[in-house]
Amino acid sequence: GDRAMAEKKQSAVLDLSKHIDQKVRVKFTGGREVEGALKGFDTLVNLVLDDTIELMRDPDDPYKLTGDQRTLGLIVARGTAVTLVCPCDGMAEIANPFAQAE
Repeated sequence: GDRAMAEKKQSAVLDLSKHIDQKVRVKFTGGREVEGALKGFDTLVNLVLDDTIELMRDPDDPYKLTGDQRTLGLIVARGTAVTLVCPCDGMAEIANPFAQAE
């Protein structure tokens, strides 16, 4: 009863299976960002990514990307460090609608 409900709820929290073999962007605690093809995942959000590139950050501002990148290849991303997983398809940077004009 309760266990089946818990398992159903847990699987509904994050269903990454529809993104298998598709490009995803992953952000980590600390600000690192990578892009790669999602090859596998588990319930703890440990991820396996292939053809991975890391988007390099500004040394002075860890949350600002420089436009440089480095190739990582096949990686395992630890679920505890993952803060965001999103498909690269349809992802676009927009202006901050909440920014106050100076």
